[in-house]
Amino acid sequence: MAYSTKQREILIKFFSNNHDKSFSAEDIYETLKTENISLSAIYRNLSVLEKDGKLRKTTKHGTTKAFYQYVDPEKCEGHMHISCTKCGKTEHLSQREESTLLASVLKNENFSIDKNSTVLYGTCKSCNK
Repeated sequence: MAYSTKQREILIKFFSNNHDKSFSAEDIYETLKTENISLSAIYRNLSVLEKDGKLRKTTKHGTTKAFYQYVDPEKCEGHMHISCTKCGKTEHLSQREESTLLASVLKNENFSIDKNSTVLYGTCKSCNK
């Protein structure tokens, strides 16, 4: 675990206040301009926070840009997630849906799934309206 810095604390606060969304480094930079954090410091800290297990790094369909989302270890451990490709909102997959999906895959494919790393992408109900 890396030592804490003021910049890292600002990033953790930002992510914990926006836990259901993912952001690119540029999004974070634009949002936190008043905090005097350079883009290079954001990238450095994102890397450290990802290695520490506090952030999940993903990409979105149609882009190679990296996006980061806060991971609350107590709430996210052992859960699969669903993520909207339009608005970026990410949530836990319900236990019932997760069980149904996993039972089908495990039964038919004889395959194990890393639930901590699994994100299903699609469009949320709000964006489908």
